[in-house]
Parts: sequence; C-alpha cells; structure tokens
Amino acid sequence: MEESRDDFGEIPGEFGSCGIFMREEDVLEAMREIPGYLDITPSDFQEVYKHACRHALKRIMFAVKARDIMTREVLAVTPEMPAAHVARAMASRGISGVPVVDEKREVLGVISEKDFFRLMGAWELPNFMAVVARCLTERGCVAFPLKEKKARDIMSSPAITVQEETPAVDIARILKQKKINRLPVLDKNMHLVGIVSRADILKLPFLGG
Repeated sequence: MEESRDDFGEIPGEFGSCGIFMREEDVLEAMREIPGYLDITPSDFQEVYKHACRHALKRIMFAVKARDIMTREVLAVTPEMPAAHVARAMASRGISGVPVVDEKREVLGVISEKDFFRLMGAWELPNFMAVVARCLTERGCVAFPLKEKKARDIMSSPAITVQEETPAVDIARILKQKKINRLPVLDKNMHLVGIVSRADILKLPFLGG
C-alpha cells in the first residue's frame, strides 16, 4: 500500500513551524485589500492558515528526498588517516564532521567534533573555549593523547546513514532522535554519494530557507 504524508505523523519540533508568524492585524490589513465581503474573521483566518501551513510543511518534507538537498562533494577520510590530518582537513573546510570510507566508498564510521572532545576527556566541558582554557592552564594539552591515533580509532561506528530516496521528514526525525547534525547518504549499492545536514533541512521553504 502506498504511503501518504499523513503516515509520517508530526514534524520534529525544530523543523515543524512555518517561518513567518502572522498577526491578526496582518490578516485584517490583507482582508481590507481584497474587494468584496469576506465572511471570515481574522482569528478564523489565522487558524486556517496555521493548519494549512502544517499540511504544506508535511507535503514538502514528504516530497523532498535526501538526493534533492544533499551536498554531493563530500570530504571523506580513510580509516588509516592520522587524527591530526583529519582535524586539519575539517578545519580547512570549516566542517564539523566527516564520514570514514573504505576503498569502495562504503561508510565505516563518522568522525565529528564530539568524537574529538570525547577522546580528549573534554566531554564534560561546555564548549571549545573551555577546552582551550584547560590547555592553557593545565600541564599538557588534552589533545596530545590523540596525536598517535588514526581515523579508525576515533570514529563513531557503525555510521547512521540514509538512502538517496529517504524523505526529508525522516531525515529530520533521525537527526533529532540521534542528536546528530549530519547523515551520510548512500546509493542503492551502499556507496557514499553525499551528506545531508540539519542546515540542509532548515533551508527548505517554510523553514527559513
């Protein structure tokens, strides 16, 4: 049986609201601009708008697939790449996570800033500047233990991935449930073809994009 967008339930909170809040006075001004008599109050119109917007949001997030919004030029690293090289590559591209792939472009794991923090013993620190502060005030930097490690030692595995055909609404739900910011996208042969992020979802119409 074919799925409808109603089967997906509600849109996860941060992705589930329309980008423009409409006040009653806005509706009233709009109604004055329309010739003829309108048998509806501004508050009725607001209620209709709220429901219509929610349905539009579901329609869009059901129709848009991972392949439509993913970044296709993905920086990926090999499992044998030194951690320092991984960090340097992430810094140079201004990204906070990379997939780890084998020679067939199959995803073995994912490395994010959180993985570096965890292995540095800095997991309990609230932000990056707290890490810097600890490095500057304590003997030895907390990053030194990572110096000899490779990508395979620090990656989170198995990787959470989606397919090219995965709807945006499912991607939003996975990002929220797993508390992650990006997902590698695989083709039908399970090879890496892109990456989709929280920011890509938020660029959709009605979501601030």
